[in-house]
Amino acid sequence: MKPKELLVKWVEVFNEGNANALADLYQEDAINHQVANEPIIGKDAIRKMFEEEFATADMVCLIDNIFEDGEWGILEWKDPLGLRGCGFFHIIDGKIRFQRGYWDKLSFLRQHNLPLPKE
Repeated sequence: MKPKELLVKWVEVFNEGNANALADLYQEDAINHQVANEPIIGKDAIRKMFEEEFATADMVCLIDNIFEDGEWGILEWKDPLGLRGCGFFHIIDGKIRFQRGYWDKLSFLRQHNLPLPKE
């Protein structure tokens, strides 16, 4: 899949809350770095991260824009609660090798009535 096609699929599977299908879009040694958190390394760890996140909050990703540049896809998104963010995906051989996401974690926690960091 080309980057733009893969990102459309990624959003579809994300919105289904399907951590297994989502993890299948990543390479075995992929890195997912949401800058508000520590990087997650490896497909199995990425699957576990999504399982935990889907169990914690009802998340929906709405596409604002998708851009493609060679092996890179860029997803600009929002959610129904007003949170906005963007993700950069390096896609090699039809699978995500590296992902970096930017979003406001404090706003996310407040919107979902989750505990705030103690620091």
